[in-house]
Amino acid sequence: MTDTLDRRRAAPERPLLPETVPFDFLVVGSGLAGIYAALQAAPHGRCLLLTKATLQVSNSAWAQGGIAAALDAEDNPDLHAGDTFRAGRGLCRPSAVEVLVREGPARVEEMLALGVPFERDPAGRPLLGLEGGHGRRRIVHAGGGATGDAVVRALLPRVAADDRITVWERARVGCLLTDGARCRGALVERGGRWAAVAARGVILATGGACGLYARTTNPGTTTGDGIAMAYRAGAAIADMEFVQFHPTAYALGRPAFLLSEALRGEGAQLWNVAGERFMARYDPAAELAPRDVVARAIHAEMLRTGADHVDLRVDALRPEVLPHFEALFARLRALGFDPNGQPIPVAPAAHFLMGGVMVDLQARTTLDGLFACGEVACTGVHGANRLASNSLLECLVFGHRAAAAAADVGPACGPPPQGEPVPCLEPDALRRVGDWMFADAGIIRDEGGLRRLGERLSTLPETAERTVAAVIAEAALDRRESRGAHFRADFPVEDPNLAVHFVRRRGEPTERQRWT
Repeated sequence: MTDTLDRRRAAPERPLLPETVPFDFLVVGSGLAGIYAALQAAPHGRCLLLTKATLQVSNSAWAQGGIAAALDAEDNPDLHAGDTFRAGRGLCRPSAVEVLVREGPARVEEMLALGVPFERDPAGRPLLGLEGGHGRRRIVHAGGGATGDAVVRALLPRVAADDRITVWERARVGCLLTDGARCRGALVERGGRWAAVAARGVILATGGACGLYARTTNPGTTTGDGIAMAYRAGAAIADMEFVQFHPTAYALGRPAFLLSEALRGEGAQLWNVAGERFMARYDPAAELAPRDVVARAIHAEMLRTGADHVDLRVDALRPEVLPHFEALFARLRALGFDPNGQPIPVAPAAHFLMGGVMVDLQARTTLDGLFACGEVACTGVHGANRLASNSLLECLVFGHRAAAAAADVGPACGPPPQGEPVPCLEPDALRRVGDWMFADAGIIRDEGGLRRLGERLSTLPETAERTVAAVIAEAALDRRESRGAHFRADFPVEDPNLAVHFVRRRGEPTERQRWT
């Protein structure tokens, strides 16, 4: 918590001419995408890896879901692609999905070779789980429901051992530095001192923006900083209206920790407080429907029954799968719940942003010298609704591509230009934003609420958090339909004419694009 509060204070005074620190590559963000991109970039030059908290704090480290890949003999990339397209509701970028599902198995095999402790069957093969939206068992897990943490922990020693990688923890990027045509580095504050970090390739891997919501499964540091700094520097952003709410987050306390999708994949059931198992009324796949369907169904049942949660019952799980969830069950027992004897109260929470900084298949943004991978990026692979366990896979596949593309960039001449850092919201203001966002840009939106949100945000100082929150509200107002994770009560059906991506550049009209 201290790291988070320190980060949110207004930017300290900085010297007019900060020290210039040269590197070949600057990687901003220390989740799986950032760590992996740094490891891939290091053979091509000196790399600086920045994190505004510590290496152990990231969305990736908190991820309980697994990594999806077609590893089984009865599965294949085409089937994985089909499930991804169905979840994405007509907005998945076909070429990006093809890259994800074709290169995904090799990236997972690489993690296996690096010693990531994925769960295995008695024959020693990776144990494959089933999650909502998937038609085959293709999810690898580790750590009893702590896959992200297990993968990050396996890679961090490699970062520490690589003398080509320098790590700055508790470092805040005030702004990107550009010469008008190319990103040349970033202005970085660390320990009260500023430095202009010069780099021929800057890779953003800062995560999404769901920390802007009052109920979220994300760390409080996940407030869209990378999206804001890229947008301010002139890069295009896209699909910001698509915020995914994980349907089954523990309903008590903040932040809300999620109850892994794998539980429902293995037979856990959703019941309302009236004692009714309800999901079959909303989708034939019941508990294994895509996340947007399950989240809205839970929301509807909460409204119908007047409750603030529904119940996740795990007593029907087969005994042989229980050990895979032991870490999760231990956390519940520490909170006073016996998962084998009590239903677990769950409710949706903001979980993943499908939109972000627009990139091509090589993770290049529209600003030369700037790359993005992981949740900060919008590759188009998730469309309007991310398929479960495709996020960590995206970190690996596009983190690999971002490093390769950055390595092809030639050096820039001279020191980076100067820039002005953007301050952060004070904690009290950020808490108000969280309540506003959850109320008016949450699971169900409408014009009145979105306009009210925009008016409230306009009263705040110009900060990174305000910029991102305002763009989410504007994008949700523009999309006058319901599609995937974006649901408008006043436009409750899909509009086939809006199967397009809304692309924004600062100071320019919104563009509608179709991506192939």
